[in-house]
Amino acid sequence: MKKQLGIVSLRPGPSGNESAPNHANYDESVANPCPQLPDALTLKNGKKVTSADMWWKQRRPELVEDIEQELYGKLPAKIPTVKWTEEIVDRETVGRIPVIAKQLVGHVDNSEYPLINVDIRMVLVVPANVKGPVPVLMMFGRPSLPSPAQPSPDDLAKINKSFREMMIKNDPEMKAVFEKYPAYAPITRAAGPNIFAPVPPIDGNSPPTEQLLAAGWGYASIDPSSIQADNGAGLTRGIIGLVNKGQPRKPEDWGSLRAWAWGAGRALDYLETQPSVDSKKVGIEGVSRYGKAALVTLAFDQRFAVGLIGSSGKGGAALYRRVYGEAVESLTASGEYHWMAGNYVKYGADKASFGAKTGCDLTVDSHELIALAAPRLTFISYGIPEKGDAKWLDQKGSYMSTIAAGAVFKLLGAKDLGVSNDYTKEVMPPMLTSMMDGELAWRQHDGGHTDAPNFQHFIPWASKMLKYNRTPLQ
Repeated sequence: MKKQLGIVSLRPGPSGNESAPNHANYDESVANPCPQLPDALTLKNGKKVTSADMWWKQRRPELVEDIEQELYGKLPAKIPTVKWTEEIVDRETVGRIPVIAKQLVGHVDNSEYPLINVDIRMVLVVPANVKGPVPVLMMFGRPSLPSPAQPSPDDLAKINKSFREMMIKNDPEMKAVFEKYPAYAPITRAAGPNIFAPVPPIDGNSPPTEQLLAAGWGYASIDPSSIQADNGAGLTRGIIGLVNKGQPRKPEDWGSLRAWAWGAGRALDYLETQPSVDSKKVGIEGVSRYGKAALVTLAFDQRFAVGLIGSSGKGGAALYRRVYGEAVESLTASGEYHWMAGNYVKYGADKASFGAKTGCDLTVDSHELIALAAPRLTFISYGIPEKGDAKWLDQKGSYMSTIAAGAVFKLLGAKDLGVSNDYTKEVMPPMLTSMMDGELAWRQHDGGHTDAPNFQHFIPWASKMLKYNRTPLQ
């Protein structure tokens, strides 16, 4: 990629260790070398965007083109289709809530290049005792069935009888072993909850998935690594490698974040076919690198109604041109360049045919990525450094970005954080301050590198905004 771009050398990224000689900057007095952000509401020709019509027809397409070209990459003109298969459909119980859980695989057509196989893995869980279709929050992570149903005692006895006979047939010496222990059952039920034990009420300390189900929501967990590997070596494999037939990327090609977002879109294609799912009320969620992917998904696929963007840092909600904690060089010169388009590497160049570039040379920034989500529901979530949501993530830079994006939400008739859009003057509020009166929301919880503490606030906010108020029938 360096050769394609004419780059001789890259600036090294800063260290996250504050005692290291090359430690990241945490001095606010030098954190904003180019404090003026690109105006999300000014066209390239200098005209101000004064109406929703100008935004949708003129300014938004401009931003999409630039953000694709310089940050996340463009989708290929032709991407193979995905065929979804339900591997397992299981009736399970989560707490006291009966659910229908599906283990799914989305096979990407690789007939044009069989050397690369891509199977998107996902689990969908919906409450079984809610009337009508339910909202679903799609979550980037490792999918697993929540509580696989166990066979009844009678069925387990049949399984053990058949298993013993199979073992004896395979090894006749096992007959004497089983005769020595006639009551022994090789297969036993997996440990599970005592159905007679009291179940604690579901509250803000409960797992987010249980909170969703208790509120009448479903959830889907999708595995990003089954779409595209989270490393540079994987760029010639996964969906990117499949489309490129095993060849390296071009500078404008998509990176892993955009590929993960594409995979989420294909999962939404499946959800749109499910009568149990209200496909107009599907959200996307992720934390850290998956928080970046969730924001990219929300920005580019307008079918997603809501996003919960957790601790996303650079590449997500944090401003690129700020030099605080994680830097542009942290992505361009480290093992994380694969998240972005090849063109993004230019902004970490020290010596190149075009000279040197920094984040200040970008014509777009993350406030405009957030603006692409407008006027849909967008919840920006962070924790606190004291509990492990490191300063490296630049919470303040993300707040500034959210403030600046609010102008677009207001133009489109939505509510922002309820303060001015002057990102240079607005002060980030104390943790636990809920700025959730509009479609654009901000909340910094008192936990670490997770968005779990904010679910108890996110769910009622999203339900209210989506006008959804059904809960499981008791």
